[in-house]
Amino acid sequence: MKHAMRLKSRTLGASLVLGASLLAAGMPAWAIKDSPGGPAVKQLNLQTPVTQIAEQIYSIHNLMLYICLAIFVAVFGVMFYSILKHRKSLGHKPATFHESTTVEILWTIVPFFIVIGMALPATKTVVAMKDTSNADITIKATGMQWKWGYDYLKGEGEGISFLSTLSTPRTQVGAPGLPPSEARGVNYLLEVDNEVVVPVNKKVRIITTANDVIHGWTVPAFGVKQDAIPGFVRDTWFKAEKIGTYRGQCVELCGKEHAFMPIVVRVVSDADYTAWVDGKKKEMAAKADDPSKVWTVDELKQRGESVYAANCVACHQATGKGVPGAFPALDGSAVVTGPKAAQVDILLNGIRGMPAWKATLSDTEIAAVITYTRNSWSNKSAENIVQPAEVVAARK
Repeated sequence: MKHAMRLKSRTLGASLVLGASLLAAGMPAWAIKDSPGGPAVKQLNLQTPVTQIAEQIYSIHNLMLYICLAIFVAVFGVMFYSILKHRKSLGHKPATFHESTTVEILWTIVPFFIVIGMALPATKTVVAMKDTSNADITIKATGMQWKWGYDYLKGEGEGISFLSTLSTPRTQVGAPGLPPSEARGVNYLLEVDNEVVVPVNKKVRIITTANDVIHGWTVPAFGVKQDAIPGFVRDTWFKAEKIGTYRGQCVELCGKEHAFMPIVVRVVSDADYTAWVDGKKKEMAAKADDPSKVWTVDELKQRGESVYAANCVACHQATGKGVPGAFPALDGSAVVTGPKAAQVDILLNGIRGMPAWKATLSDTEIAAVITYTRNSWSNKSAENIVQPAEVVAARK
């Protein structure tokens, strides 16, 4: 654990990669800065740990390197010594023995003790990583293409739910064949609109699952990496010992937007966490819509545009043209311009690779985004409006 506070190593290769990416974005290489709570410039070693598990992982990592270094020095030292001191030019002749029982015993016993020395601390840490009992707070993290959904299941904050979506502007990302039009920020691709907030020095259990493909919930500073698998429930935990903001990413290849679903956890004091919980619950109550309310087309279009931008634009694009061969176009789609019941059913229940949105979006949000697509681009649908009450009826 003592090694956890050592200065981060620097490498020329990392600086070249980071410099090239920023030069492509129109930023000078000297403008690169560390991402607070995320990766550092020229970082080679692990991120600074803020949990005991992460400290143990850091120490084991260094221990393994020391053992490998010792083996390297011993093996190559003996080899080069033998080559130099027993070479033919000094008059040495090769031995003629076929085998040595002593050597065979040694190269069996020595590796055995090396493996035991490596396995004991690693096993202790792995067992501790799996002990999710007696958690103060339980949060479910649901991976989806391409964002995270969070539900606070137990402990203070129970009942809070929200989606966490990449907040880096698309103008910083660019598009295939097109460079970004805006300089990239310090937390490029590592910033979200809704952070996970937890109190410091409290055990937080994370339950992971997914609603489409395999994702991976990972925060390096916590020493946490847990796959989120459709149809399965996995769990992990962390206990952050330092207030701050910590960043991670999905680490499974989950599709074309894989790089665009970061994880941001903000660790705060107990008082600040209580204040956040109160504020979040008031915010959720204020956003709760009456499904019996009758909306105008313009109201639904305005609401639907924000829902589309947060949930649909990655696949179907801002132009509604989709991605040929991967995601269908909504502009001119027979489903969007046809009877609205079919589109409501698709959004609720999903179809051929498209996830079901009935557990993710509210009735009003589904009605709004359908209305938006039916009145956008070149679409001139005869049935141009869907009310929340119609979505409620379709759920039954």
